[in-house]
Amino acid sequence: MLPTRWWHVETIATLERSVFIADAWSAELFWSELAQGDQRYYLTALFRPSGIATHALTSIVGYAGLAVAEDGAYIQTVGVVPQMRGRGVGARLMITLLRRARQLGARSCGLEVRTDNHAARALYHQLGFVDIGRRRGYYQPSGGDAFVMRARPIDTVGYGILLDDRERALPGRALLEA
Repeated sequence: MLPTRWWHVETIATLERSVFIADAWSAELFWSELAQGDQRYYLTALFRPSGIATHALTSIVGYAGLAVAEDGAYIQTVGVVPQMRGRGVGARLMITLLRRARQLGARSCGLEVRTDNHAARALYHQLGFVDIGRRRGYYQPSGGDAFVMRARPIDTVGYGILLDDRERALPGRALLEA
């Protein structure tokens, strides 16, 4: 995993259409998010099997973004290409974002998730998120409903241990590059 850079945006926007189909973000929206500077933190997950150059954009398998303001954080997006789902990519992205939120002083973290995305909801529950509401017609243009979820407090020693435990239970390994 590495911080998302401008040269990742077009590939991520293309992948977004296979991840979120009708509700995909545009490249312009990703550009806008990256332009927010210190208020945003975006990650790109790469799969690097032998024989693939480390700079090959075709190796992008996931991406995620975080917004932080004062003592709160918000997961903006988490996307994993369909063929890599179930391998811990989304969990690693989430854990890394939550650790970053903690470093930046966030005491809670929120997100929205489609009501029919059972795998993501299960992951978020494992990471301490609870349902706090529902937004009808939240996802556009599809009109899909979303559950609003929040984890708090995330600034405790116990929450840090939870993240460590969840990461240790994941298959394989991951490296966060600067």
